[in-house]
Amino acid sequence: MANRKATIGRMTWAACLMVPVALLAIASGEEPDRERAAPPVAALDAASAAQAFMATLDAAAREKALYPLADEERFDWHFIPRERNGLPLAGMTVEQRAAAHDLLQSALSSQGYHKANAIIELERVLGVLEGRPERRDPENYYVTIFGEPSAGGAWAWRFEGHHLSLNFSSPSDLLTVTGPAFMGANPARVPSGPKAGWRPLGREEDLARALLLSLSAEQRARATIEAEAPSDILTGNDREARLDAFEGLPADAMDEAQRAILFDIVHEYVGNMTNDFDWMVRVRTEIPASDIHFAWAGSPEPEEGHYFRVHSPVFLIEYDNTQNDANHVHSVWRDLENDFGGDALVRHYEESDHH
Repeated sequence: MANRKATIGRMTWAACLMVPVALLAIASGEEPDRERAAPPVAALDAASAAQAFMATLDAAAREKALYPLADEERFDWHFIPRERNGLPLAGMTVEQRAAAHDLLQSALSSQGYHKANAIIELERVLGVLEGRPERRDPENYYVTIFGEPSAGGAWAWRFEGHHLSLNFSSPSDLLTVTGPAFMGANPARVPSGPKAGWRPLGREEDLARALLLSLSAEQRARATIEAEAPSDILTGNDREARLDAFEGLPADAMDEAQRAILFDIVHEYVGNMTNDFDWMVRVRTEIPASDIHFAWAGSPEPEEGHYFRVHSPVFLIEYDNTQNDANHVHSVWRDLENDFGGDALVRHYEESDHH
């Protein structure tokens, strides 16, 4: 095990967000001009979608949905059933719901949007399986906006309910940052009914197990950090995700085929976002393979409790499936530099008089 601390330092905002522009400039032999680079379409789309959503709100709805950017509510995220602040789907008009979904689609890929809606639909399935549909409400998901959405200014927003907490930050017109991004599934595999066999988050587990089973005995011994899986993701709903050490098998101790599976795991998470290309360029070309660690805990067998994570200095993936006889997934993506907007929003608070 590595014994160095995994507390993460901050990097400059622009350095990690304009990778595609930099690659094009390098290919042409030119130095990238970050000042002249046009902001990605995703950032503009999110601001426009948020403005369109706000335009549908009356005074009462705005009172529920809108918070100052610096409000501590922005960091009060969770993925359990509980009371939440914001405007719930149940309290929206048809027009407002459509605008809320447009906003969600502006920040997620088609894959991510599909998963988010599948998780919401699982509330209905879980209510039937438990015999208490009144307790599981697919309309109990909230939109909360922090600050004034604009393509050139700092603002943030959240879409959250049971097993779903998607936090987005736009410190400037560079990009919309996703993190923390929690997705869960209960049941992980629907056992009966019209959706029997449905696994909205099944690929994450399948890829990680495929990587584990591809390892040699020596590699698997390094990758396995505990014989028993923890009862939940270790970072929970912490405001800042941190682990004491990098554990498991580093990517530079894997062969090419194994690293390909590892990158597929990462892409399964970043592929939920609109800026997935930026992330995969960083993972493949900028982060040293020695800094990306795959760790497993628990049984390698399907339908038995297991946990895995992929951990580097700049991102963390955690996945746990132990509850309800290993049929209940908790999974999270953390941007260890820019969750909640990172230092860029801190600087915005410090430099803007109105905050």
